[in-house]
Parts: sequence; structure tokens; C-alpha cells
Amino acid sequence: MTPCLSKRFRTRLATPRIAFRFGIRILVSLAAITLSNIVLGIPAALAQADSSDWLQWDELPSIPDPLGVAGPFVGVDGDALIVAGGANFPRPVWESNKVWHDSIYVLTEPDDLTATNSQWIDAGRLPRATAYGASVSIPRDVSPHHGLLCIGGNDAAETFREVFLLQWDATTQTIRHQPYPPLPEPCVHASAERVGQTVFVVGGQRGSDLSTATSAAWTLDLSQSQDPSLLAWRRLPDFPGPSRALHLTAAQHDGYETCLYVISGRRQAASGVEFLTDTWAYRPSDQTWQQKTDIPHPMAAGTATHVGQSHLVVLGGDDGSLFGQADDLKDNHPGFLKKTFAYHTITDTWTETGSSPANHVTTTAVHWNDAIVVATGEVRPRVRSPSVYRVSVHAPDRSFGTLNYVVLFSYLLSMVGIGVYFARRNRNTDDYFRGGSQIPWWAAGCSIFATMLSSVTFTGIPSKAFAQDWTYSIGNFTIPLVAIVAVYVAMPFFRRIDATSAYEYLEKRFNRSVRWFGSLSFSLFHVFRMAVVMSLTGLALSVATPLTPQQSVLLMGGLSIAYCTMGGIEAVIWTDTIQTVVLLGGAFLAILLMLSATDGGFAGSWSHAVDADKLRLANFHLSPTHAQIALWVIVFGAIGQNLSSYTADQAVVQRYMTTASQSLAARSIWTNAVLTIPATLLFFGIGTALHGFYHSHPERLSPAITTDQVFPLFIAREMPIGVAGLIVAGVFAAAQSTVSTSMNSTATALVTDFFRPLNLCRDERGYLFAARTLTFLIGVLGTLFGLVFVDPSIKSLFDTFIVVIGLFMGVLGGLFVLGGLTTRANSVGAMVGAAIGATTMFALWQFTEVNGYLYTTCGILSCFGSGYLASLLTSPPSESLSGLTIHTLVENQAKPHTAQPES
Repeated sequence: MTPCLSKRFRTRLATPRIAFRFGIRILVSLAAITLSNIVLGIPAALAQADSSDWLQWDELPSIPDPLGVAGPFVGVDGDALIVAGGANFPRPVWESNKVWHDSIYVLTEPDDLTATNSQWIDAGRLPRATAYGASVSIPRDVSPHHGLLCIGGNDAAETFREVFLLQWDATTQTIRHQPYPPLPEPCVHASAERVGQTVFVVGGQRGSDLSTATSAAWTLDLSQSQDPSLLAWRRLPDFPGPSRALHLTAAQHDGYETCLYVISGRRQAASGVEFLTDTWAYRPSDQTWQQKTDIPHPMAAGTATHVGQSHLVVLGGDDGSLFGQADDLKDNHPGFLKKTFAYHTITDTWTETGSSPANHVTTTAVHWNDAIVVATGEVRPRVRSPSVYRVSVHAPDRSFGTLNYVVLFSYLLSMVGIGVYFARRNRNTDDYFRGGSQIPWWAAGCSIFATMLSSVTFTGIPSKAFAQDWTYSIGNFTIPLVAIVAVYVAMPFFRRIDATSAYEYLEKRFNRSVRWFGSLSFSLFHVFRMAVVMSLTGLALSVATPLTPQQSVLLMGGLSIAYCTMGGIEAVIWTDTIQTVVLLGGAFLAILLMLSATDGGFAGSWSHAVDADKLRLANFHLSPTHAQIALWVIVFGAIGQNLSSYTADQAVVQRYMTTASQSLAARSIWTNAVLTIPATLLFFGIGTALHGFYHSHPERLSPAITTDQVFPLFIAREMPIGVAGLIVAGVFAAAQSTVSTSMNSTATALVTDFFRPLNLCRDERGYLFAARTLTFLIGVLGTLFGLVFVDPSIKSLFDTFIVVIGLFMGVLGGLFVLGGLTTRANSVGAMVGAAIGATTMFALWQFTEVNGYLYTTCGILSCFGSGYLASLLTSPPSESLSGLTIHTLVENQAKPHTAQPES
């Protein structure tokens, strides 16, 4: 070893001590701030949520009928709000008979709904005067049967079974009427809701008397045909509760799937009219009814609808406290109870959310212009109101606090400092891409761990466990099993050929075209992976900080670009190592705090988890599409995902080459595998603890947030000042570890697989410049895509991430399995397998309901099967396969690594 080289390696051997000390100083400083706040009892970063402030009521232009109506059909078609039919009492109301109406009024969406120039349009007449039917809005982007579906109803003489669709024609400013299959039996005072393209009708009366109330449930599947005459109503099992009418029905996601909820109502009992408080949920996947927690007050004839991703709101109703006293009180009647309630479908809890300005009953709450509209209705016996209200949900306060900002930005800037430190040490691409193969095994293992889990661990897994259970944890427990394959099969392959890029193997095993396909697929995958991680993390963080999702994406992307472009793989690995400590330390502190704040502490949280079935580990069914994922899907899917990641993902394989020897590389893999187990217990435990905490404090769970924002919401509202900043820094750290790894590994693949084979640079300095330039450009591209991908409607960060992995990594994993397990596979078969595997992935994604967890395994199997069959139909490979398959392993040492010459 030359003196110069010796000095260089001595410097590298000192790097772990320097970087480790630097990281420890950062963490000790930040921990001192946060722990002092805990000891001193400094309050949470934000005031606790007040559920009475969740809803804001604004009055819109009143309907043209000055008396208002009860029991109208209310809904939306496109940009038009439709109010049709209804009944009222002419003045003086106590001396007149009820009158039914057939008028149809439409309010189109103006820029300012509260403006005085907003005008209702008289858009036509119903086929006959009707009131007290059920109605469902069908959006234009959901079904060709778009419009307001009107179901049943009555007039003074009879109860109807007719069903028809009202569609708004903006050109003629009129309503089109189209008949639909009638109900099998007459129905009034029922409720209806839509789940996807299926319309549900539940309960109601067959006649004018409450004694004819029923428990029947019917569905109309609009996807069966675009011709209404070919549709048919189907009877569902009756819901188990008492027969009822004037109940509330709404649809909402419960963490697994969208369910139908039936709430309150009234029935004819032996002692008279009974007002009900029970709540029932219908699960479409297995066609079963489940009883849920009772609503605090009866709210018969009220309005209910969904808000956010997992809340229902009840905006009014009759609690029955003054039932039967209308004739005595008459105009002195105070009106119906002006209380509103929210129900959280995941924690099965009710919360009072304040009061309404006027309790409108016997009407329908609809979604219009990103708000809820309650149009007209009955406000006290015989008295209607023409008023129309818009109800919007308050977003939680996102102030963050100066100290939290200090902690957060101190951490983020320290990561950039690490990049600056390592920038001067990169003299060639071997330094930039492999750290001179002198990275300590434990640091490489922490880097693999941080890269594989990322922000999906910090926010996605807790939200998944919060919404569901522990069934997905089984997937992480397969990582130690796959680590055996990585240590004894995959890693030795790459060390033998001294690979800088994993896809060098594909050229040696097949040809350069297969290598280029693999490298390009990997590069596209990681650009999209960066975008998904940053966009979804930005959405999650938007509830914890005043930063918008877009600002969070720019901050994550910009800082990752800075330290990764300058410092190369060493900066990535050392920041990953520090981020691993922050990730696990912050998560451990969070779970301690939420357990201590749960009713009953740890024992109370555990008892609740058992009672709520939040610790379930497996679902024993055979369906690959069921909302509750099957055990076999988890096992096969996880094995495929992890097998692809540890054999075909350059981001992981690159770490195999950063250590000095094969045995040290094996230690890094085992380090990652060992860290996975406590991390899985920790992050799934956080999700379970979150469920217990918010079951104890449902008023703190704002309906304005998504499920993926539950953990960030806890951080922002429940953590002491300083602690919140550190844990938000952990979320940023988790995302940045993935982003920086994707940038460096993608640049590595492009330079190694395209630039060097094509001799695009004249010397080593040129390739190093190209590496830094590509790292920067890839970071910019991923960040720009991250801004585009911000989508608040995404139900689960975890599920979305799994789908992205499956769409790309299945085919890549299939190519490596095809090459490593067979000697007959050739380059033609590899390309055929890649093409068929990619087509299979696209078809599964677009045309089936197969769980995304299976995508990677399906990709491996389809690529391997079709590739091997195509190879059998063509000539066998003519090149030597020595050392390139498990059948042709040679007992030789890995090539000694020689550093690239310095420029």
C-alpha cells in the first residue's frame, strides 16, 4: 500500500468516529432541550382540540318557497344543487292541512354562494307531488347514471314504490326525468346511500303508519348496465336492529372498506313511539351487519353524512323529548334539539360537536362545493324553513412554535453539514458510489434499515395499525428469512463480480440489453418512489406544522439534494445512521407519552386493544381481494417484496459493496434484519396505542385530517414543546433517508450501466462530475413529481407505497430469480419475461381488485414463468455461466477491490 493510499485509508478509518461523535452531539443537544421540557412540564405544542369548533355554519340563499318544505328530494348533479318536491302546511299552520308539492328548484354553483345575486332556478316539475322519499346523489365521474336518484315517498293518499333519476341540463336550464326500476314494495321515511356504484335503501314504512316500519335493505347495482331498464333491485339480509323509519344512513370508510351506517330512527313499540339510539354498520365485503356504539341522543328524522376519511356527522334530529306535546305547545314549541354529533368509524366513538343554528329535520345532507349543504326542512312541528345552510369542517390549528422550529431546523441543517464534510473526500466515482468500500458494517446495516422503512414506517405503519390491526406485521417478520437468501446467495454473487451496479449481473448473465432494461426500470421506480414518499409525507406533516404539503416536499427534496449531491454514498449512509437513531428514539418517546395519556395507562391501552381486536395477526380466508387481507397474501406478498428488494434493488445491493469484505457485508444485512423486529413491534405498537388514546379522547381527533395524519396530529397536539419538533424531525429524517438513497443509487446505476459502457466521459473526473450532476437532476425530478403527486384523497400511505413497489420491483426481481435459479434461461427469455411480467403488473393494477401486496410476487412469477418457457423454445445460452447461477457457483474468493485511479 502506497503512503498516499495508506493516509487516505487511515482518514477513512477515522470517519466513523468523527461522524458518530458529530451525530451524538446533535442528538444530545436536541434531547437536552426536549427532556428539559418534559421535566419542567412545558405544555403541548398546541392547545387541545375543541370538538365544538369543528363545524362552521354559513347561510346560503333560501329556496323560493317562503314556507320551506319537509321531506324533499335533495341532491347534486354536476355543479347544480337540486331540491324537489316536499310538503308543508300553509299559514296559519295549526289551522290548515298538509300540502304536497312537485316543484323542482336548482341552484347552480356561483363563485360566492353567499352573494345576494345567487338565484334559484325553477327547473320543472316532478311526475307528481311527492315527499318523504329517499334520495341519493350519483356523481358524473362515478357512473353514467349520474344525477339525483329519487326513491319512494308518499302523498296524502298513498305510499309510492316509483324510482326515477333527475338530471340537470345546464344548456336548457331544465331537469330531465328518467324512470328507473321501482322498488319491490312501497316505501316512505326510508333512507338511502351510495357506496361506489351501488345504491342502498334501508328501512322505512310500507304505509302511512309507523307500525308498517321494516328492517328491509335493498341494493341497486348501477354498474350492471347503462340501460336503466336492465337494472334490478336485490334484497339484502335485514339489519338485526328493530324495524324503524325516519332513521339516518351514511357511508364511510372504517379502516378496511367503505361501510353503510344506520343510526337512530323511531319505531312503534307496545308502549308507544320509541326513539332509538342504536347504530349499525353493514360491511359489503362479507354482507354482515355489526352493532356499534349508540349515539348519545336519539336523532330521528335528522341529517347525517360523511366528513373526512373516517368521520360521520349528525347535523340534527328529533330526540323525542317533546314528542306528543306539539298540540299543547304549538307556536311555543322550542324546536328540535340543536345539537350535532360526530362518529369516528375506526375508534367507534361519538363526540358532541356543538350546536346548529337551526335543526332541520326530514331533509337530506348532501356534499356540494367541498362542503355539506342542508337545504330547507322542518324546524318544529308543522313549521318548515326555507333556509339553506353550508356546513364546512374547520382544519386544525397548525401553529408549531419557535422552539419546535429551532429543534427541527437544527437537525435538518446538521444533515447538510454532514454532506459538506464528506464532499471534499470524494475523489472518484468509487468514493462517491461505494465509499471506497470502507464503510463500517453497522453503519451500512443502519443505512439499509433506514432506506427500506423510511417515512412509510413513521407515518404509514402506525396509521395502518391504527385503522386496522397487526396483520401486516407478519410481512416484516419475513425479512430475517429473506436475509438468509441475501447473505448466502445474492450478496456473494455481487461481491464476486465486484459490482458497482446490481445490473452488471444481468449483462454477465444475459446481455447488455437486459442490463439496460433492468437499470432503466430501477431508475424509473426510484424517481416515482421519491415522489410518492415526499408527497405522502408532506400530506402527513401538513397537520403537524404550518407547512403546506408542497412546502414540505420542497424542504425534504432541497435538503436531500444538497447533502446527497455533495457527499455521495458516505453522506447518505452516515445521515441514515443518525436518522435511524432519531427515528427509533422519537418513536419510542411518542409511544410512552400516548400510553401514559390513555385511560388506564398501559393496562387500559392493552385491555382496549384486546377488546377492539386490534392485535389480530391473521385472517384465515382465501380471497386475494378481501378488504381484510389474508395471511397467505401477506406471507407470499412479503416474501416477493423482500426478495426483490434484497436481490434486485440497487439501493440495497449498493450497500453490499460499501464494506471492506464479504463477511462485513453479511453483518450489515443481519444488522438490518435484527433492527426490523423491534422496529416492527414499536411502530405497530404506536398504531395500537394511538387507537387507545383516541378512543379515550375522541374529541381530539379532528375530522379534517386523513388517517395517515393521525400520528402527526398526536405529535402536534399532544407532545410537549421541543419534543414535537424532534419527532417531526424524525419524520423528515425518515423521508430524507429514502430520498437521498434513491438519488445516489439511481445516479450510480445510470453512470455505471450507461455512461461507462458507452464511454460518455473522457476520464474519472468527468464521471464524478456526471455522478454529481445526475444526483442533482434526479433529486430535482423526484421533487417536481412529488409536488404533482400531492393528493389528499389517498386513503393509505402504506397501501399506495406497496402498489408502487409491486408495479416495478416484481419484474426486476423476476429477472434476477430467472438468472440465478436456472442455467437454461437466455437473453431472449429474459426480455420476453420482462415484457409479460410488466404487462401482468399493469393488468393487475388496472383491471382487477387483487390486493397490491401480491403485485411483486405476481411480477416475479409471471416474469420467471414466461421467461423460462421462452428460453426453452429458443437456443440455450452459449456463454459461460460459471459463478452466475446457484448451479454453477465456483469456490473462489471475490475479486480484490481496486480503487479507481485518482485524477
